[in-house]
Amino acid sequence: MWRPVWASRSARWSSYLAGTRKSPRKPRREALEHEVRKSWQSRVRKRARRQAAAGGITVELRGRFGYFSAAGSTDDPRMRRLTQHLPPDYAARLLEAQDAGASDRELRGIVAEGLQEVYYKDSGNRAQGLEVELLDIDFFDASF
Repeated sequence: MWRPVWASRSARWSSYLAGTRKSPRKPRREALEHEVRKSWQSRVRKRARRQAAAGGITVELRGRFGYFSAAGSTDDPRMRRLTQHLPPDYAARLLEAQDAGASDRELRGIVAEGLQEVYYKDSGNRAQGLEVELLDIDFFDASF
């Protein structure tokens, strides 16, 4: 039976709408999803970086901290759970190091330095000679 071209196309589209035909086919669907994820992720990253540059980063972690002071060092590293807001300069350093492919040890050093200044030294108000090292991390979460 002969049908006009538009009739076969409309029948095809009605099958998409009715859910009897999968839309679009798998390779095309995967390619579309990949492109959407790629552009979406870059926008999300840019927005997160702008927020971090403006307001800093909040880190929540559970880790083992070692302490070194002017009088000597403690040989008893302590496990602590901290939630602390780090200023924008530490957030920027952390993100730049991550983009540059820094190792886990270097990233831990930046976080430890930020926690040392903000949490332990209270922005220079106490514990002047204290140095903090982040030895282990059990849990880490960062939010902007």
